[in-house]
Amino acid sequence: MQQAKHIAIIMDGNGRWAKQRGFKERIKGHEVGASKVRELTIHSSNIGLKYLTLYAFSTENWKRPKAEVTFLMNLMDKYLKNELPLFLENSVKFETIGDISALSTKLQDRIAHTKAKTAHFDGLTQVLAINYGAKDEIVRSINKAIKIGEEVDEKSFGKLLDTKNMPDVDILIRTGGDVRISNYLLWQCAYSEMFFTPTLWPDFSTKEFDEILANFGKIERRFGGVI
Repeated sequence: MQQAKHIAIIMDGNGRWAKQRGFKERIKGHEVGASKVRELTIHSSNIGLKYLTLYAFSTENWKRPKAEVTFLMNLMDKYLKNELPLFLENSVKFETIGDISALSTKLQDRIAHTKAKTAHFDGLTQVLAINYGAKDEIVRSINKAIKIGEEVDEKSFGKLLDTKNMPDVDILIRTGGDVRISNYLLWQCAYSEMFFTPTLWPDFSTKEFDEILANFGKIERRFGGVI
């Protein structure tokens, strides 16, 4: 049975989860969603997964109400501060993808500190996609190629992407019921297996995660060829 090395997740449904439970503001869903990240990170580390990439904040999310954006930025800072002991205890390496130059200096410093403290680990790498959009990533990578003045092929272009040191995505999971990939890892998901679940992110369980892994193991991946 084949095993996935890299799983990417679109963590959708926090706002709807909060609304369904009578909370006046969507932010309660984001708080619970953050605790779900912790649960799934520990589980992924325990089962030997190598990369877990989570869509935390997209380039389009700046369009949300200012109060919600501010809350999400503060939540990410709080998350990294609180979870550093978890990363250290479980030998989890932390990375980001996306243009973090648009973030506050405080959050950039927190990201840099967390990366530095966990850089030596070689187990699970948790990757947060922050201010990330696949189209933006590709454009930034094209500009890098122009700057160095070199013609690129698929292999060399992949080294210009934010995920240059990571394998392509084996499994893409989207919670919340929508069936689209929302400008997420377009290059890296060229041959990923995609699983869409109606489960809202705060309700997503390690059991459902393991079921997806089991289903993935049964898939015959041909990558355009014939087996």
